[in-house]
Amino acid sequence: MNHAEVFSENQDIVVATTGRLLQYIKEENFDCRAVETLILDEADRMLDMGFAQDIETIAGETRWRKQTMLFSATLEGDAIKDFAERLLEEPVEVSANPSTRERKKIHQWYYRADDIEHKTKLLVNLLQQPEATRAIVFVRKRERVHELANWLREAGINTCWLEGEMVQAKRNEAIKRLTDGRVNVLIATDVAARGIDIPDVSHVFNFDMPRTADTYLHRIGRTGRAGKKGTAISLVEAHDHLLLGKIGRYIEEPLKARVIDELRPTTRAPSEKLTGKPSKKVLAKRAQKKKDEKEKPRVKKRHRDTKISVSAGSQARPGRHQRPAMSKKNAGISRRFHIWR
Repeated sequence: MNHAEVFSENQDIVVATTGRLLQYIKEENFDCRAVETLILDEADRMLDMGFAQDIETIAGETRWRKQTMLFSATLEGDAIKDFAERLLEEPVEVSANPSTRERKKIHQWYYRADDIEHKTKLLVNLLQQPEATRAIVFVRKRERVHELANWLREAGINTCWLEGEMVQAKRNEAIKRLTDGRVNVLIATDVAARGIDIPDVSHVFNFDMPRTADTYLHRIGRTGRAGKKGTAISLVEAHDHLLLGKIGRYIEEPLKARVIDELRPTTRAPSEKLTGKPSKKVLAKRAQKKKDEKEKPRVKKRHRDTKISVSAGSQARPGRHQRPAMSKKNAGISRRFHIWR
């Protein structure tokens, strides 16, 4: 398709990626003066992908517009707030939180794993369950995509995958294999899975836990769509328990643990200290310290009481906060020009 010819005619709506749109702007194939409304969808994800400068360039090129709308799954964090302040003038914030009924459509729990091998066995077992009709497995890095695909293939589970810097034709083919039913498992990183819409996803698996709670929400939002129920399962190693606590506080619902009898973990669960919650002993010490500070009498100290007296015949080296004695030679110099060491 020759977009230059398309843009030569009046178009009511143009949907574009930032890179391609900037290309057409530089080639003068796209007239920015005709833009009345600029809509930025999934702004938080575009920031994560490093598109902030591109978006600001587009916003500058379309400065004749009448309205700007920014959509984001979350406004948490200084980055997205600063970004919104730079692009929007006197913005009105509209929040649309899902109802309790909608939240309950996605069942969430986790399994504790001893190590990567144990975690893979748990995933294989769960993917082989008949209710897992179409699943997306999330990992953190591209390297893990191919590793996990090989491990699952050895277990008799065929998969397709999405990874960063994948050409569009291969992305489309991977998604088509999943939607056609040739495979029922898609392995993806967070970056590669952005913007895809796959219907009837029964399960989302967090093979690698996300680094932030809002990324967790983005992941599990792939299931439970269009009024259907979904399942989100996290596979958690010992070093993931801090993240588990953050996610539970963020969604205001602690994730419950489950076990598979034949794949029970052999290691003990981390203590409360590792989940971010102080122990009773620590809380008691903190309370006692606050109590002692309140009961301690407050005595106002005068400046002269804090001076260090020097015994006769000895010379003390001035401390960090102690003013050094000035010799007669420089005694007349104003104090504000004195050099402190």
